[in-house]
Amino acid sequence: MHALQVLDAAKLIHMTKNIYPQLIQQIESIDTTNIPEQRRETLAPLVAFIQTKVNNGEQIRLNFICTHNSRRSHLSQVWAQVMASYFKISNVYSYSGGTENTALFPVVAKTLVNTGFQIETLSEGNNPVYSIKYDTNSAPIIGFSKTFDNPFNPQSGFAAILICSSADEGCPFIAGAEKRIPITFEDPKAFDESPLQLEKYNERSIQIATELYFVFSQLKK
Repeated sequence: MHALQVLDAAKLIHMTKNIYPQLIQQIESIDTTNIPEQRRETLAPLVAFIQTKVNNGEQIRLNFICTHNSRRSHLSQVWAQVMASYFKISNVYSYSGGTENTALFPVVAKTLVNTGFQIETLSEGNNPVYSIKYDTNSAPIIGFSKTFDNPFNPQSGFAAILICSSADEGCPFIAGAEKRIPITFEDPKAFDESPLQLEKYNERSIQIATELYFVFSQLKK
């Protein structure tokens, strides 16, 4: 079979999934060729962790940790779960947490909605709880701000993925973590209340989606 036919067949398989069409279009537009080699090396420990779990038929628990669990950690949690579904990697359970809890920043929810996710607010207040759906049949991701050791999150056997430098430096030891993996992203908070806010949040979301696409595309089932 011609290489293009193989590629088209692979895309057709993904298109038959229950992921929402707008999200499928976003995923199919991802280009990983621009990820620098140094960044690929940064992502390699996460690939290795997940691959070991796949090889052993074990549950894959990923806890994305940042300082406030309000922006980057939620985007990472959500995109990791989506990419696991897209690449048909089973037994993936994605979480997020912070060194302190605040609230999921509303622009993050707006960015996800603009990308194709369906979001409902389950509870209001200082720390709202959101239902975040990416396909028609999977259970929604529950999004709210929490500390990384909150009972909602796994207490053992997980990869602690530190996605901001302050959390990486402030948490030299994370109880229960099987593996500690620093993968930092720049904070879009720097553009809050500026004309570039939505553009920069979308830019960071796409970067996170692209790099997690790369991670899951490297796995051998």
